[in-house]
Amino acid sequence: MENIKITYNGESKEIKKNTTYYEISKTFNLGKNILAVKIKNEVFSLQEVALADAEVEFIDLHDLIGNKIYKSGLEFIFEVALKTLFPDLDITYQHSVPKGFLGEVTGDKILTQEDLSKIKEMMARIVNDNIKFKKLNIKKKEAIQFYHKIKQVEKEQNIQNISDKVVTLYELKGFYNYYYNDMPYSTGSITKYEIIFLGRNRFVFMIPGKSKNGQIPEYVHYDNIINSFLVGKNWLERLNMKYATSINQTIGNGKIKDFIKSCELVFNMNVAKAADEIYNNKNIKFVLIAGPSSSGKTTTTKRLSSYFLAQGYEPICLSIDDFFLERDETPKDENGKYDFESLSAIDIELFNNVLSDLLNGKKANIPQYNFITGKKEFNDNYLELKDNGIVLIEGLHALNDDLLPSVDPSLKYKIYLSPFIPLNIDRHNYISTVDLRLLRRIIRDNRTRGYNVNKTIESWQRVRNGEEKNIFPFIHQADIIINTALPYEIGVEKVFAEPLLRSINVNSHYYEEARRLLNFLKPFYPIPGEYVTNDSIIREFIGGNND
Repeated sequence: MENIKITYNGESKEIKKNTTYYEISKTFNLGKNILAVKIKNEVFSLQEVALADAEVEFIDLHDLIGNKIYKSGLEFIFEVALKTLFPDLDITYQHSVPKGFLGEVTGDKILTQEDLSKIKEMMARIVNDNIKFKKLNIKKKEAIQFYHKIKQVEKEQNIQNISDKVVTLYELKGFYNYYYNDMPYSTGSITKYEIIFLGRNRFVFMIPGKSKNGQIPEYVHYDNIINSFLVGKNWLERLNMKYATSINQTIGNGKIKDFIKSCELVFNMNVAKAADEIYNNKNIKFVLIAGPSSSGKTTTTKRLSSYFLAQGYEPICLSIDDFFLERDETPKDENGKYDFESLSAIDIELFNNVLSDLLNGKKANIPQYNFITGKKEFNDNYLELKDNGIVLIEGLHALNDDLLPSVDPSLKYKIYLSPFIPLNIDRHNYISTVDLRLLRRIIRDNRTRGYNVNKTIESWQRVRNGEEKNIFPFIHQADIIINTALPYEIGVEKVFAEPLLRSINVNSHYYEEARRLLNFLKPFYPIPGEYVTNDSIIREFIGGNND
């Protein structure tokens, strides 16, 4: 049989043509932790065969795509273990939480800790047996018939809505499913995970992050985040809008404008709830609004300001970003790049002097940071805090007490924002908060800064690392969580994001991530941007706000 040359990490080997990349990885002594292979920026399953000379990169869970493949493998293994032990039960993967994701077992049985132990034992056996995830490419019509037969209607409809003629399913121990990522080659790759039992058939699943230490992060329970998601989920279920297919049907029925109005109303009610709590506590002088990138801090701050005006306040809005140190004073990270996500990048002394002046009835000159020159500009923007005044402060570090160390806690009210979209693609594929924020940022970066997708994705991991250091440890200090996701928004973002993602060609290092996001968008019908109200939080990203 003809031989071909495969090069990995500078080492070349003669390999028989049509050898699987799984077998090739073993010839390089890489072990079972390899999850996929990357060739010229395109990721392939280890089940694919090598047909020509190639320079390859084998990826594990420390890679962005590899981490998602690992997660899909764990989800399928849990599903198989659950249904093997309890055939009448099913698992719904619902939402991402910091450093993990939430799942809920559905059916008539209430699981116990003992039941979870049995499921874990079954999972361990499946992993130990190193069973191959069998990849099946089947005709679209056959996939539709399969999901119709097992009464998973939302999956049946999702497949009907995509244009692909062939659908990929995976088989494990007689169970079949599809995910929006490839699977590992075999179950033996899924060796590290933790399952936290929350009671009421709810679980948090955790896997190692993308850091090289391979450790599972310590679980921190954010009850307020889970509750915020569940409130939105329960509202959608009352409207019979659990899945993306429900939104699609609403578009097809010509009723999407009414649904959009309902979503906007619910968001406004959530903001109003926070405003009312603040209004009823007359001690509060500082409202601190934090959230990760693309969570909608700017719009939410403006919305709160409008509520306070209606309640007789004279609000002052400040952005922490206007208090950055001069560029040449900004600290750098371990790679020698400016660390704008660090609290030490903020001129804390100036910021506190300004707030002290405001609190003491003095006029304060508020700077505006020029991101082009890297300097603060003082343009005689003097503000004064009146007796009926209140200061709204938005930014990455707003929940961190080190930002305002001398301010009495009784004067502060802290708000955490994040888009926890309570809508599933189907019962086994949820919408990641991180993906939603990334789509928002891709659209906004292109519109306001002229960035292409490559530049946004390149900076995205640094942004997320900054969030994990500077926001997530302080979430528990928030007085309230505001969910800034709108269940209809992905249909709108699809219109803007798809052309940008399609512009990324295979020569880009981020080609595979762009392709993954395009695959994620497939089940959603597009929604015209003009259907979005002018004051919607979505306008912060797609533009067109007439304010």
